[in-house]
Amino acid sequence: MSFRNKKLIRVFAGLAMAITTLAMPLAAVTGPESARIVLANFSFTPSDLHLNAGKPVVLHFVNEGSGGHNFVAPEFFAAASMDDATRGRLRKKGAVELAKGESVDVTLTPRSGNYEAKCTHFLHAGFGMKGTITVR
Repeated sequence: MSFRNKKLIRVFAGLAMAITTLAMPLAAVTGPESARIVLANFSFTPSDLHLNAGKPVVLHFVNEGSGGHNFVAPEFFAAASMDDATRGRLRKKGAVELAKGESVDVTLTPRSGNYEAKCTHFLHAGFGMKGTITVR
């Protein structure tokens, strides 16, 4: 086999590898799913969060309210798998605490179940700052 033929074989092999990589499922290339959760004055958006069990997700919490808020879901966070650094960012009783204008990402793998979430600041849940997390 000539040098030119060997070179062509290498070029075609490289192209085949590139095409195979591009044809991979998008999830394998982009990483975990994400969900944006907005904490505002007396509301969570979305108030009903739906996640897939066993699939990693990045929860992006954003406080757009005029003061501090939290997202408290102790059963949900206790059941989920996450690394120690991420778990360390959660406040006592499974809470994400955010000052006005603050945001934080929490990466975890949820376990199936139905969970409740609420803001535990004085009267906030009573005024509607609560929701559910459904993991199937």
